[in-house]
Amino acid sequence: MKFVDSAKISVKAGDGGRGCVSFRREKFVPKGGPDGGDGGRGGHVYLRANRQLATLLDFKYRKSYIADRGAHGLGARKTGKDGGDIVIGVPCGTVVRNAGTGEVMCDMVEDGQEVLICKGGRGGWGNQHFATATRQAPRFAQPGEKGEEYELEMELKLMADVGLVGFPNAGKSTLISVLSAARPKIADYPFTTLVPNLGIVRYEEYKSFVMADIPGIIEGAAEGRGLGIQFLRHIERTKILLIMVSADSADIAAEYATLLKELEKFDPALLSKPRFAVITKMDIAPGDFSVPELEPGVRVLAISSVAGHGLKALKDELWKQVSQQNRLPVENAGN
Repeated sequence: MKFVDSAKISVKAGDGGRGCVSFRREKFVPKGGPDGGDGGRGGHVYLRANRQLATLLDFKYRKSYIADRGAHGLGARKTGKDGGDIVIGVPCGTVVRNAGTGEVMCDMVEDGQEVLICKGGRGGWGNQHFATATRQAPRFAQPGEKGEEYELEMELKLMADVGLVGFPNAGKSTLISVLSAARPKIADYPFTTLVPNLGIVRYEEYKSFVMADIPGIIEGAAEGRGLGIQFLRHIERTKILLIMVSADSADIAAEYATLLKELEKFDPALLSKPRFAVITKMDIAPGDFSVPELEPGVRVLAISSVAGHGLKALKDELWKQVSQQNRLPVENAGN
């Protein structure tokens, strides 16, 4: 399935039906008076978060969503039928903006969350409402109100417990493939991962957490180099960061510092997230290799995904941190 994390669509709620101009006519009621019914309400447009969806791909093929209009009022004080509502499913983690103003209209975070994004127009009043002592036979009614209409920009930010951050070929894809059932493309050249990959990591019995493999960052990514900021935004909702550097790097400390700098340039708030430093590919490390201390207060873990070295300790630390983070409200844990 193709991964699409941004889309633009137009949505329009239904117009209200117009009110009816009608007069009661019966054989023995010569002056029955006005009895025009009201128009029906136009259909609303809702957005609903669905955890079964993982991409905005559907919106690349369908760009317009229009709800039904309300039926017009009828005689005998009969109200027109309301227009049918539309419910549009979006992946959890979708931010929806008004394309015209840039204003964030909603942030679809939790599965099943539903938001009224476009309100249907109110139906017009029939002439029954306009009769007075001095105007007993009104020959007019209200038209229905127009339904709301917007151009929406949607941006998907993956929601994961753990995000893997590192230069191309740092071993991110190999790690997620070993710890979960995800099967990303793995090769010995840069940018083998061109889209984010999500994997469910099992921990002991009945416990699990979500890990995201974010495509490789390079120096200058925050300014658009390499894959640029196309996937940096997916790190924003990740609760815990694994900053990964390969053991065969020419300068591990410098590479680690560069990764932190790119995160800070994109969004300084990213550096406030809990993080671990992970030295990967220990199976090819030089014989005299010693694990460096890269940052005060940040634990450094050495692993080999191929040999399985250090993976148990890594999962233990991640679960401990995930458990702590999941006690926080969603707005504090993942924004």
